[in-house]
Amino acid sequence: MARKYFTLAEANRTLPLVKRVVSDILSLHPQWRDLVSQYELLVAQAKPEWGESAEQVQLRSRISDVAREIDRYLAELAQIGCVFKGFDQGLVDFYGKLEGYAGRQPIPEVVNSQ
Repeated sequence: MARKYFTLAEANRTLPLVKRVVSDILSLHPQWRDLVSQYELLVAQAKPEWGESAEQVQLRSRISDVAREIDRYLAELAQIGCVFKGFDQGLVDFYGKLEGYAGRQPIPEVVNSQ
C-alpha cells in the first residue's frame, strides 16, 4: 500500500475519527494483556500429560477474539493512512511533506495557523 501524505487540514479533519479508533485500541489492549497473562499462568501450572483444559481453550479463544478486534482497528487506521506507533501512548503518525525535512518534526507555527 502506498504511503498517504496528509496536509495539515486533512490530518485535522481526520483526527476525531482517529482519536476514537485509538481510544478503542487502547481500551482493548490491557484486556488482551490480562487474558494472555491468565493463559500463561494456567499453562505454567499444567502438566503436558493433562492436555489443554477447557479453561485454557476458552481463554485462548477470548485472546484470539480480542486480538482480531484490535487488528480490525489497526487495519482501519491503515486504511485511513495513519501509522499506529504503539500501545503505550497510542501514538499515531500522519505523514506529510514540509520543505523536504525527513523524520518527525514539529509543525511550524506558520503552517499551524493556516
